[in-house]
Amino acid sequence: MQEVENMKFQNKQILIYKWKAYNYLDVCQAFLAMGFEVDIVEQHLPSYDEDEAFSARLSELLRQKSYDFVFTINYFGVISDTCEQAGVPYVSWSCDSPLISMYHESVYNACNYIFLFDKSSYLFFKALGAANIWHLPLAVDTGRISHILEHADDLKLYQNEISLVGSLYERNTYDRIIPTLPQYLKGYFDCAIEAQMNISGGNLIEQLLTDEILQELEQYYHLEKTERSFSDLRLIFATTVLGLKVAKEQRRSCLLELAKKHQVSIYTNSNTQDLLRVDYRGSVDYWTQMPKVFYGSRINLNLTIPNIKTGIPLRVWDVLGAGGFLMTNYQPELELYFDLDKDLAVFENKRELERKASYYLEHEKERLEIARNGHEKVKQFHSYEKRMAQMMEILEQEEFPGRGA
Repeated sequence: MQEVENMKFQNKQILIYKWKAYNYLDVCQAFLAMGFEVDIVEQHLPSYDEDEAFSARLSELLRQKSYDFVFTINYFGVISDTCEQAGVPYVSWSCDSPLISMYHESVYNACNYIFLFDKSSYLFFKALGAANIWHLPLAVDTGRISHILEHADDLKLYQNEISLVGSLYERNTYDRIIPTLPQYLKGYFDCAIEAQMNISGGNLIEQLLTDEILQELEQYYHLEKTERSFSDLRLIFATTVLGLKVAKEQRRSCLLELAKKHQVSIYTNSNTQDLLRVDYRGSVDYWTQMPKVFYGSRINLNLTIPNIKTGIPLRVWDVLGAGGFLMTNYQPELELYFDLDKDLAVFENKRELERKASYYLEHEKERLEIARNGHEKVKQFHSYEKRMAQMMEILEQEEFPGRGA
């Protein structure tokens, strides 16, 4: 990959805040390939909005060295505020949606250059007046994954008919607060959850949380937020409470339905005791084991949580990057980058999922062709190098200031 040759990045030095994001190393490697020197700062942040100790530490680092910009995966208000004070550009790229941390006054800081993988979220914040914000889908490092697979001597251990890698969200807030809610609210929320489970590629929950329902809910659910946060009860309850409950019920329901006719495995840290027909395989490491599961499973199942309204989650890119055959619930942005049922298989409800799973398990040639198409598509068009190049091009067009400009 060509190095960045632009006076706006003449220092060729960036500072990256490291946290538990899965794609952190892939992003770092892409920046290194572009000729940047990458420094890392790492510290646990109890609050993404404010942390005096971390802000002081970050300020000192920015005084010691002339970084072109600070970069993070996902958005951190405390980092934006610190960069604003230091006069250093702050670039962030989301891998989660919605980012509750963006519902914060710092999102309007002039230092921000924000990239969101979910287009609906991008449009929302753009409409709110956040100036430097763009839509940028996620990516995959097929080279890294190919190296893992080519040097693996244990691929047979990861063979499955159908597999799901991910959480079952059994520790969701909704299940904890249910005993405290009156029967009327419980019944209303249960109906909202059921309605959302029957919708693919759309989100009904926020619309169903009417002002009257929220007013009553305030008596039983206390929303905690910092002074400069503008998140509200509708957003928080729809995403962190009901959204994760929907994900729990949807994943369990789909797994049990598939397991009636097929061998189904799950790789997770979640409690699977009630999934009697599903083979529990434990958890897998993202870097060393997960690609082997995606490569070894005849069908890889992805169930995008409803909180991601239109975007394509990282799991989709990772499965295709490993050459795996993917079946995913429908998301509107899939059609922007893939040919549906040619690069990957899509379903809109549980009945269609079971029907298509049976079909592709019986039509091996077609299944393998789709897997190859999906892999070639992401390899050619959706690498981290290409994404970071897109990002740098946008920053240049927007007269990105840089420290050395």
